[in-house]
Amino acid sequence: MTNQEFGDLLPLEKIPTGIEGFEHISLGGLVEGRTTLLVGTSGSGKTVFTVELLFRAITQFSRPGVFVTFEERPVDIVRNVRRLGWNLGELVEQGKLAFIDGSFDRSITAETGTYDLSGIISQISYAVKTVGAKLVILDSLGALFHQYSDPAILRREIFRITDVLQSLGVTSVMTSERLEEFGPISRHGIEEFVTDCVIVLRHVLDEEHVRRTIQIHKMRGTLHHDGQFPFLIDDRGVSILPLSAMELKQLSSSERISFGNVDLDGMAGGGLFRDSIILVSGPTGGGKTLMCATFVAESCRKGERVLLLGYEESREQLLRNAQSWGVDFDKWEKQGLLRMVCQYPEAQGLEGHLLSIRREIESFKPRRMVMDSVSALERIANLRVFREFLIGLTSYVKQEQVCTLLTCTTPELSGGESITESHISTITDAIILLRYVMIDTSLRRGMIIIKMRGSQHAKDIREFTIDNQGLHVGRPLSNIHDILSGIPSATSAVPSS
Repeated sequence: MTNQEFGDLLPLEKIPTGIEGFEHISLGGLVEGRTTLLVGTSGSGKTVFTVELLFRAITQFSRPGVFVTFEERPVDIVRNVRRLGWNLGELVEQGKLAFIDGSFDRSITAETGTYDLSGIISQISYAVKTVGAKLVILDSLGALFHQYSDPAILRREIFRITDVLQSLGVTSVMTSERLEEFGPISRHGIEEFVTDCVIVLRHVLDEEHVRRTIQIHKMRGTLHHDGQFPFLIDDRGVSILPLSAMELKQLSSSERISFGNVDLDGMAGGGLFRDSIILVSGPTGGGKTLMCATFVAESCRKGERVLLLGYEESREQLLRNAQSWGVDFDKWEKQGLLRMVCQYPEAQGLEGHLLSIRREIESFKPRRMVMDSVSALERIANLRVFREFLIGLTSYVKQEQVCTLLTCTTPELSGGESITESHISTITDAIILLRYVMIDTSLRRGMIIIKMRGSQHAKDIREFTIDNQGLHVGRPLSNIHDILSGIPSATSAVPSS
């Protein structure tokens, strides 16, 4: 080619997939007109991923497609995805989708004569032209390797397929199986060298939970996010959670709202910012659940929806506790102002919890949210995954401007920093510490705001009490030492005048 011809080349374009989170990690979608290899071990989600690609290409972006299957029969694929609400048979009837059955007779065990894929290639070309396809899926190349042993022939034929697909102007995805999660990219060491893009799906056992991740290994001629990103497969299909690729672009609100207690608002410099994330940290019985009830009650009294997520107590326990302070959760729940979702942390992995929270927010559209307690979720994953979960959670609620209260339980009655507190303190806007304080011979409760981003706040320690009317903040306590270290003590501490 001449310099002029090189200069006329246009940059590669990307096409959206509609798969939740994929456009974010790929910086736009699949490379248009190129072939992508999707690899993973058995059960990693390759077929579901490609079927969703095809379904959304047709239904959301008006791009007809062709699905070539070398393993499962088309009727089995159509049947398997009906539970996800994807009616592929209807798309075939409408002339928007064509299936090509390239599966082999499994009773044939011997290779005879010279083999090529001319028949399949002809069928693909015909089907592409018939339905006007823009996307072609080939699932899975592994079946070819099982049937025919000469890698040189297979490499040649795969090159032929990719060349034909590119000449037809379609975007294509091939799947191939791996033997292990962190070994060679492909099973036979051929597939990744004949394609322009490679995506790796993994599913590994992590802290007794299966954790699925997706990684873009290469995307020739274009940029993408590196690293592994968790994803889930549920009744809506594939959802990728690009936690470590989150960007700090959330909006910031200057609107103030009340916590639900006048004195606490005063300590916070006039109330909370609308998009605040508040961490309330304290020991068992220190008043964290009452702080949650106060926060919820204020939202409901203002006619604003609030989502309450409980990971340590049941719905009935939360109702009973709130009632003892004169707060009627049941009434607000019936009015549609409050939604309570209670679940054991071990019910699913952290990615599942995050996706569930996001969908609750999408459907209920709350202005406030409470998580009691976030430290309960810490025990079901390692610290890296837990921090990724926290980043994903806080980024999302900031984006949606949902004022969020998180509670964290300290390991000792006297307080002290917890692992949860140390991992979330940098990404919260306000931190309230609740501590027991021994004054003379009586055990009292103390409260201090140690962080209030973007606002002045009280720096002193306030005594607070709890009765059947709720929370009461008193005057500052003097002569309290070491409350941040978790061993609060007093030298004849008395309320300041």
